[in-house]
Amino acid sequence: MGRIFEKRKYSIFKTAAQNSKLYSKYSKQLYMAAKNGVPDPDANPVLRNLVERAKKENVPSHVIDKAIQKAAGAGGENYQPARYEGVGPGGSLVIVDCLTDNNTRTISDVRNCFTKTGAKMSANGSVAMLFDHLAVISFSGDSEDKVLEAMFATDVAVEEVESKDGTITVFAPPAEFFKAKTALREAFPDLEFDVQEITFLPKEAKGLGGDELAMFEKFLGMLNECDDVQEIYHNVTLP
Repeated sequence: MGRIFEKRKYSIFKTAAQNSKLYSKYSKQLYMAAKNGVPDPDANPVLRNLVERAKKENVPSHVIDKAIQKAAGAGGENYQPARYEGVGPGGSLVIVDCLTDNNTRTISDVRNCFTKTGAKMSANGSVAMLFDHLAVISFSGDSEDKVLEAMFATDVAVEEVESKDGTITVFAPPAEFFKAKTALREAFPDLEFDVQEITFLPKEAKGLGGDELAMFEKFLGMLNECDDVQEIYHNVTLP
């Protein structure tokens, strides 16, 4: 059926200041994963996945270790997930995931990004229904059949396997994420994942140009400057 999938999620993190934002983002996510489970990646698959992703994005080990050690202590912050949806510049569709310890501050910051770029927030679920919520695992390879065999042999409910330009991408329900990763690693011991995440993929892409594209990029930049914003999903095909 074909999915709209681009490995562009962290392309905005280029400068030292933006790296600080990236480190802060992972620190919160690692802290919450360790706090809600156990502060041991070997015994906590959610935490282990975040550690792998953080290392892939060159987050320093001391940042990762500090977040996990902080979660192992008593007290600490109590972050809660918050999701906001809306129609962005040029009629784009946008989902914004946050981790916050102050809902009033977070919704005010996110709403400000929408308002100042002529965008509009909408009710939860109204935009998400136009995306597929999926586990996505991508790696180098060219044999769809062998990957499908590994999935079927371990009863992983795969939705789709794509092979393109030497890259294989597995799409599965979110609940099958860790099961799919385990099956792939057992079938291909030397496998390295290029992408491993649970994400929202748009059912239809949207192209923007000119002033609309410029405003959309400004909108993304403003959202990424918000401390509580963790992930931004949208349906725009960026140049």
